[in-house]
Amino acid sequence: QVQLVESGGGSVLPGGSLRLSCAASGVSWRLHCMGWFRQAAGKQREWVSSRSSGGSKTYADSVKGRFTISKANATNALYLQMNNLKPDDTAMYSCAARPGSCTNDPTRYTDWGPGTQVTVSS
Repeated sequence: QVQLVESGGGSVLPGGSLRLSCAASGVSWRLHCMGWFRQAAGKQREWVSSRSSGGSKTYADSVKGRFTISKANATNALYLQMNNLKPDDTAMYSCAARPGSCTNDPTRYTDWGPGTQVTVSS
């Protein structure tokens, strides 16, 4: 059984940084795609980044060059390093898992964490 729990959210000034963590249990890193999604108030859930079972990383254009997805070597944790944050990055961020190849379609992910709130404001 897959369980995902995010942490690391908070409030930051524009230009600041945060690192989100997703503690993952029951996940096979060699078989699962792991993704980060976000949902701002009143908007649809939006794909942010994915890490494939082979280690390939992809990013939405809106975060490319500012966000970095990574996996902890020694623990079952997925990270999202977010730099140069902007007010438009304000959202609830969730990690998700799905067996097989990655996709940016959230409906195709089978397991979700409860999310962690990120607020970027001056």
